[in-house]
Amino acid sequence: MHPTEILRCALALLAGGLIGSMFGAIQDIAFRRNAKKQQSGQFNNAWLAMPGSMRRVAYLLIALVLVQILCPLLFAESSQWYVSAGVVFGYGWFLYRRLARQRASNL
Repeated sequence: MHPTEILRCALALLAGGLIGSMFGAIQDIAFRRNAKKQQSGQFNNAWLAMPGSMRRVAYLLIALVLVQILCPLLFAESSQWYVSAGVVFGYGWFLYRRLARQRASNL
């Protein structure tokens, strides 16, 4: 591996991680807000449990498209997998933290 290839892969992983963690942070904020609304009894049915989630997913996809258009070097020679791995790890970190909080509150 050449140093430029290592740098490109690291930047792809970082860009994906930033996108995934920002999406996870936005989802976490929405989850907390909706949990408070659900505890206060503002939701009448289960279909309203996570309003706006489709909009947030659309924003995630737009962010991924923008990164792909603005930084095409991150998607050259199969480094798109590093971007995808970064998104998975970034969002997975927030899911792991939420699970840890729920397990701690149940104990």
